[in-house]
Amino acid sequence: MRDFAYQRAHDVSGAVALLGADPDARYLGGGTNLVDLMKTGVERPARLVDVRELPLDGIESTADGGLRIGATVTNSDLAAHPEVRRRYPALAQAVLAGASGQLRNMATVGGNLLQRTRCGYFTDLSKPCNKRAPGTGCSAVEGEHHNHAILGATEHCVAIHPSDMAVALAAFDAVVTYESADGTGQLPIAEFYLPVGDTPHLETALPAGALITGVILPPAPVAAHSRYRKVRERASYAFAIGSITGALDVRDGVVREVRLAFGAVASRPWRAREAERVLTGGPADAEAFAAAADAELAAARPLPHNAYKVTLLRNLVVALLTELTEEAAR
Repeated sequence: MRDFAYQRAHDVSGAVALLGADPDARYLGGGTNLVDLMKTGVERPARLVDVRELPLDGIESTADGGLRIGATVTNSDLAAHPEVRRRYPALAQAVLAGASGQLRNMATVGGNLLQRTRCGYFTDLSKPCNKRAPGTGCSAVEGEHHNHAILGATEHCVAIHPSDMAVALAAFDAVVTYESADGTGQLPIAEFYLPVGDTPHLETALPAGALITGVILPPAPVAAHSRYRKVRERASYAFAIGSITGALDVRDGVVREVRLAFGAVASRPWRAREAERVLTGGPADAEAFAAAADAELAAARPLPHNAYKVTLLRNLVVALLTELTEEAAR
């Protein structure tokens, strides 16, 4: 591991100033992703600016009935918070599905949003990777890609975003707040993650040196009737091969409102807006759920070894929405 300097930030503006003075610096929260990448040589910061003790560890209600979640809230505290569990249960479930207890105790909300891909070629410095070294190529296109993207990918990168938490945040239209040298700012999560295009190394729309300060969840009554489901290759701690957040409001057998977001199928959480459009105002039954999934997945462009994800996501949509419909009828 490369030698690096370490400095603890005492306030948000001080943290931003420290990073602004050193373009090779990185913010350090829980370190559950960054430190691993430093060990492999993918990340080589000259300085770590520790933001863990900044006063950003609160969860509070907003005036309009939403929630404000600080960037240094741990995943464990987020999943256990009674208002998160009551108003946005899928978010708590996603966080609990995302890692081991030890990692959840360390990992932070801000760091979770900024996770890098878990593609094996990204972490292998001997292999070409456009995300790690722009212009070198994407080894996964012709190589091992069974858990790679089927939506929104390009020939420049077929890696997926690994966060479970971000899938739930995408379904609930979360807004990411940040502080930069130019002041405070906000980014809807739909705009926070950049499409792959021909620049897969550019992953978020955060300004250079910006520090995530929190996440705002807008009020969403439908979110109280939500679930997160994750399919993985082993039952213990593992990254998803497919996941879904669903929220559903059904009245008299008709879908009044629905939220759907997919994970492990694209370089960013995938909001299933076409499926939502097809479902809204229609019947709440398995046939309609399958048709909506097919409409969303019509855009899928799987590679030879990950076409199974199309069927997997279709089945997840039908199973999850059927479960929510049956629950609403009780």
